[in-house]
Amino acid sequence: MVIIDQINDQYCMVVDGELRKVEKPKMKNIKHLQLTRVKADSIVELLDRGELPENHLIRKYLDGLKGTGEMVGKEG
Repeated sequence: MVIIDQINDQYCMVVDGELRKVEKPKMKNIKHLQLTRVKADSIVELLDRGELPENHLIRKYLDGLKGTGEMVGKEG
């Protein structure tokens, strides 16, 4: 999952580009997420410009992380 917006200190909006698309992000409590040090610079640039990244870009980014050991849990 990729965080695309922070609502407040407690909640954020997440997407995965496949089941949870950019058009309909899921609100998650931050304390229920396992955060990593990975930052999706290309996605951050789009968000900083006020643009939403396309779902295929998010899927491509997450697929690239699968072999790095940064993803843990069910997806990794």
